[in-house]
Amino acid sequence: MPTASIRARSPRIVQSRQNARVKELRAAFAHPSRTEHGHIAIEGEHLLLEAIAAGLTIPAIFIRAGSEHLLERLQLSDSTEIIALPPDIFASAVSTESPQGIAALVDPPSFTLDHILASRVAPLIVISAGLQDPGNLGTLIRTAEAFAATGFVTLPGTVSPWNQKALRASAGSIFCLPVIAASEAEAFDALELRGIATLAAVATDGDPLTRHDLTRPTALILGNEGAGIPPEILRHSTARVTIPTPGPVESLNAAIAGSILLYEASRQRKAVTP
Repeated sequence: MPTASIRARSPRIVQSRQNARVKELRAAFAHPSRTEHGHIAIEGEHLLLEAIAAGLTIPAIFIRAGSEHLLERLQLSDSTEIIALPPDIFASAVSTESPQGIAALVDPPSFTLDHILASRVAPLIVISAGLQDPGNLGTLIRTAEAFAATGFVTLPGTVSPWNQKALRASAGSIFCLPVIAASEAEAFDALELRGIATLAAVATDGDPLTRHDLTRPTALILGNEGAGIPPEILRHSTARVTIPTPGPVESLNAAIAGSILLYEASRQRKAVTP
């Protein structure tokens, strides 16, 4: 991909809140889904560097006047538009109360269920059945990448992974780990067809996770923070697992529970790797 030196390129200065690019950025931050042009919005140097490292297409970068130094570490395609905005217009377009000075429109990665299931290693998949807290979702995506999960499936009722809090909590992992949305039927029919075990995490009365062989193809199902996994989805599970907690707590945070499950899967897989 051809790249250009930021220092050799002067940003285009935009003074209007009604500029088409500015309006698209504002809309992308306001609604956690793709814009009509297929873009998502990201904010901050770290996420932008992660998007570049993942090889994503970046149609436009927006820099707050006075923050041009943030451009110096970036290597961008010649096709990326660089737009400088006055501080008040920049602040009106982004989502945080304390803007970081740089934002972008990005073409998100395009994955399918086949990307996850066609893994060269035994699939290890996380299924979100109605997680609503974007911080939990983003943390789980980050943890799933850290423990070498092969993919992440969000079922209907799950918060969008393009929610700004989810994006920040993922710390860029969402640009690399295959994350897809699927219907209940689509996901579980595919898992059953390929003989992938589906383990549902429940607060009580499940098997200890260590009783299960997680080196084989496995999907871990995590439910809503309050209501847990819906009964209709529990019926698809081949087993139910519970994390033993000797302390006097009622249940674990969804992101923490998922992280423990993923760690155990990684531990078992590492133990059998030559």
